[in-house]
Amino acid sequence: MNRDKHRFTGVRALFFDLDGTLIDSRLDLAASVNATLVYMGHAPLADDVIFGYVGKGAPALVERVLGEGATEEDVRRGLDYFLSYYGAHMLDHTVIYPGVCEGLERLKEYELAVLTNKPVRFSKRILEGLGLARYFRVVYGGNSFETKKPDPQGANALLRDLGVSPLEAMMVGDSDVDVRTARNAGTWVCGVTYGLGAAGLDSCPPDLLLDSLADLPAHLNGGAAEG
Repeated sequence: MNRDKHRFTGVRALFFDLDGTLIDSRLDLAASVNATLVYMGHAPLADDVIFGYVGKGAPALVERVLGEGATEEDVRRGLDYFLSYYGAHMLDHTVIYPGVCEGLERLKEYELAVLTNKPVRFSKRILEGLGLARYFRVVYGGNSFETKKPDPQGANALLRDLGVSPLEAMMVGDSDVDVRTARNAGTWVCGVTYGLGAAGLDSCPPDLLLDSLADLPAHLNGGAAEG
């Protein structure tokens, strides 16, 4: 891994995914999806099935769980209900992953941002509710731009906002969506093994793969931010 320290010596900014990377939101997402399905007259789905649909934003999640026979009007109604229900229950069971607070505390000298496909108002409320908002200079969500990850629009905006070049930035996420976002924006990318989309990292490998965010500082700038 010594070569990684040399590869990432120029990193000044880190763009974090939210669900599956910073927070474990699986139970609240699954409960909200199943409440929506019941509202729409469908049978609930197993949690593991729902977890496999997470990561591309709320509209895609609702469209997927409603199935191929759903009309545009069905998806709109379902999405409205899902957003209302999730907004009221998104902190019922959601927790911070182990190692996240330790890692962020040791990365405070870097420019930190969140780039997620979750609606931005929910993202900010969750970060505030869990005490993580203070670490991040910028938070962008799935409705902050015309496009979502893996389109690089959000990442490119963060590069401009934070005044860094692509090779001075690293995306940190749990899925192939995050890896492809980084590749499209020309930044480095770190994957984490514990999140919802970790299986996708086998076919779309990141530059660095970690079991805990607490280990990330040691791989940046020769470990200069450690301690």
